[in-house]
Amino acid sequence: MIKINIEELLKRKGKSKYWLCQQMNLTSRNLNRIIRGETNSISFRYIEEFCDNLDCTPGELITVIISDNMDDIQKEYLNI
Repeated sequence: MIKINIEELLKRKGKSKYWLCQQMNLTSRNLNRIIRGETNSISFRYIEEFCDNLDCTPGELITVIISDNMDDIQKEYLNI
């Protein structure tokens, strides 16, 4: 499973999702879909823009979670 760490990086930078949407000309709906993992793909252009705006590397932006049990992954991802 792929996790996009946008919220953590925004918190580290002291910025809001609204700020990021304004910087990237992205709708809040699309940003939230990316954050929740409800998208099938993210273009390299968006990855580059996220990294530029959040002052991070692609490795900090994207985390790969490997687990044999999908229930554990979903709980970890949703912080349940």
